[in-house]
Amino acid sequence: MNTQVKAAVIGSGNIGTDLMIKIIRNSKILDMAAMVGIDPDSDGLARARRLGVATTHEGIDGLQKLECWKDIQIVFDATSANAHKHHNDIVTGAGKVMIDLTPAAIGPYVIPVVNGDAHLQADNVNMVTCGGQATIPIVAAVSSVSTVHYGEIVASIASKSAGPGTRANIDEFTETTSRGIETVGGAAKGKAIIVLNPAEPPMIMRDTVFTLSSGADESTIEAAIQSMVERVRSYVPGYRLKQKVQFERFGSNNKVVIPGLGEFEGLKTSVFLEVEGAAHYLPAYAGNLDIMTSAGLATAEKIALTRFAKEQLQ
Repeated sequence: MNTQVKAAVIGSGNIGTDLMIKIIRNSKILDMAAMVGIDPDSDGLARARRLGVATTHEGIDGLQKLECWKDIQIVFDATSANAHKHHNDIVTGAGKVMIDLTPAAIGPYVIPVVNGDAHLQADNVNMVTCGGQATIPIVAAVSSVSTVHYGEIVASIASKSAGPGTRANIDEFTETTSRGIETVGGAAKGKAIIVLNPAEPPMIMRDTVFTLSSGADESTIEAAIQSMVERVRSYVPGYRLKQKVQFERFGSNNKVVIPGLGEFEGLKTSVFLEVEGAAHYLPAYAGNLDIMTSAGLATAEKIALTRFAKEQLQ
């Protein structure tokens, strides 16, 4: 491959730095052209400079001043939901593609294994949240074989793996993930909870998914979940079931009551996941970073292959 598609990362924190390292180490399609931050002393910018990547600590304005700006075709935003709208206006206004790793949700939600081919022509795609990337595939798996009336997820991550951007976007995390459970996962109603666990030593990312469904039996649902786990593992090797899928039936004589929604009959499915990171930047406990950046990279590479001239990638 002689000419790769040039990419920039806005945000020199945990997510942005991990993504930069993944692009440099793993991508045969993208070329890491620029790292953008606002803190001149950030570790992310220092690492980028050591790796020979162009840097600026002047934010999006500084990115536009870099010589490589004109050649960049894909930009990742790993900052905050509040900052993303301004970044998006500039990036898409310049005819470049924006991969949004914040919960801003300006563009359509994308989960690579669920709807990764549906929005390849969009100027902005949203990667939902780390919890969404880990759990929405499971909801979608159940939804693919049954009717999901309700989906609830709990994402537990090590406090040390949550940087300032994550902490500033907790409300957006829950709202965006809840909507993703519905719009991408296929649940009629979704709910999301995030837990920042301060345990020492830090815990690996753990996710719990509950669905209430009808129209399929236990074996059919379990097979769909197992298949989905293997598909996610194709780009996140540390993604796995923590234990066997659990089931509980609720009939007319013992209906389950969901506050705010009412009584339901059906099959409750409980799925317990663990996500171990690849340790490209933070240690292996930071699976929340790994699944987010891996999903963003997989999406960007597919867009690059689809949108840009084949001769550029040969």
